[in-house]
Amino acid sequence: MAADGERVHVVAGASPHEVRDPATRNEIRRAAVWLGMASAIALVVLLVQPLLIIFGGLVFAALLDGGVRLLGRVLPIGRAWRLLIVCLLTIAFLAGTFYLAGVQIAAQATQLRSTVETQAMRVAGLLSEHGMMPAASDLNGLARQAVSSLGRVTSWVGSAFGALTTMFMILVIGLFVAMDPRLYDRGLQWMVPEANRVEFAVTMQRMGRTLRRLLAGRLLGMAAEGVLTGIALMLGGVPMALILGILTGLLAFIPNIGAFVSGALMIAVGFSAGYDTGLWAIGTYVIVQGFDGYVLIPMVAKRTVDLPPALTLGAQILASALFGIMGLALADPMTALIKTAMERRSENVENAPAPPA
Repeated sequence: MAADGERVHVVAGASPHEVRDPATRNEIRRAAVWLGMASAIALVVLLVQPLLIIFGGLVFAALLDGGVRLLGRVLPIGRAWRLLIVCLLTIAFLAGTFYLAGVQIAAQATQLRSTVETQAMRVAGLLSEHGMMPAASDLNGLARQAVSSLGRVTSWVGSAFGALTTMFMILVIGLFVAMDPRLYDRGLQWMVPEANRVEFAVTMQRMGRTLRRLLAGRLLGMAAEGVLTGIALMLGGVPMALILGILTGLLAFIPNIGAFVSGALMIAVGFSAGYDTGLWAIGTYVIVQGFDGYVLIPMVAKRTVDLPPALTLGAQILASALFGIMGLALADPMTALIKTAMERRSENVENAPAPPA
């Protein structure tokens, strides 16, 4: 009854938007889940650039955290002071390197570019004469088409300003995370359902340990390859041995592809100075890569992360095609983390109690 004494008439029956059938409601719920997953994938595709920057910051944070943990074994001081020491040592090493050899590095970098361009044109001309490669004009047209066809995902790294900005953001994010990693770990755990937090915490702990070991092995390999290559090229009289050693060390962060690029550079520079020097460069490349592949990497893999070469190369090809140069550089950490998570999931499945018969 209404307040004024009149009877209220209520329409019977379900409304058009009300679904009472349990089967229909279940299908709608399942469709909503699939729609949410599709929306999440589309969102990741749209935000792939900032996501790669954030992931790069986490990789840098793991690198700093590894140094802080290693320093904590000999210096029983607070984490903030150990992090400060690691940062200062890194800055001092970079500043000292460029101070002692900055002018030589800059001069050799300019000379390396012109030498590689000259050698590339010689090889292209030789192949064109034998009909194994298009003419120079056709190559220029193909190069322009390849550059213009690059996707929107990789175009942002083309400018120096974009690269410097990206590097700065990665360093800042990594530094903030390394200051107090437990703060961000608690935040991630809070977003996970309470029943799954223990498993999530164990998985994240293993992923962090895997990433630290991977980066430690990469740094050791980079230092060994760079130093050995630089010394060997200097002994053989190969021009620009210093810059070639530095590039070899830096490119060693990307297995397989990095070794191929550094080898092509040192061989091209070696043959620019003569036939004997070119053979010395080839021998240096073979010996250094052989030592790295058959001695150093197996020793490091036992204590770090043993990633199959085919899996690593496949991940690098996919990541570079999807995400550009940043994806190529971060392909190994991505693969290692995914492998760790899947291994943890496999352990849970194997240890799960068998269903009653």
